[in-house]
Amino acid sequence: MDLSKFFMDRPIFAAVLSIVIFVSGLLAIPALPISEYPKVVVRAVYPGANPKVIAETVATPLEEQINGVEGMMYIKSVAGSDGVLVTTVTFRSGINADDATVRVQNRVAQAQARLPAMWCARASPSKSSPPPS
Repeated sequence: MDLSKFFMDRPIFAAVLSIVIFVSGLLAIPALPISEYPKVVVRAVYPGANPKVIAETVATPLEEQINGVEGMMYIKSVAGSDGVLVTTVTFRSGINADDATVRVQNRVAQAQARLPAMWCARASPSKSSPPPS
């Protein structure tokens, strides 16, 4: 007996099965993971510095100042051997990326007094957020 004949002979069973599958899908929607949280990326340049120096003199003060920004989930910094520091601040879902960028920019401005004089003061947050649904 083939599958199509089985369901054609039992239309009520086919309809109930379709409804059960549909309702199961609706109930599963809230359990789906969020594909991308809003992020703000801060790039800082400290010419001629190695990663250890950047981590101690630029990353630590920036992270201490940025830490605790409203809606922040976590912060991650990566110092490269080319004198570039990339700090990524990840926010909770539902946080406006524009507001998050402004908050991070304000915190970076507050941290500039604690940073070395040679670093390029062009730490520019750039936002990244999921496309609107």
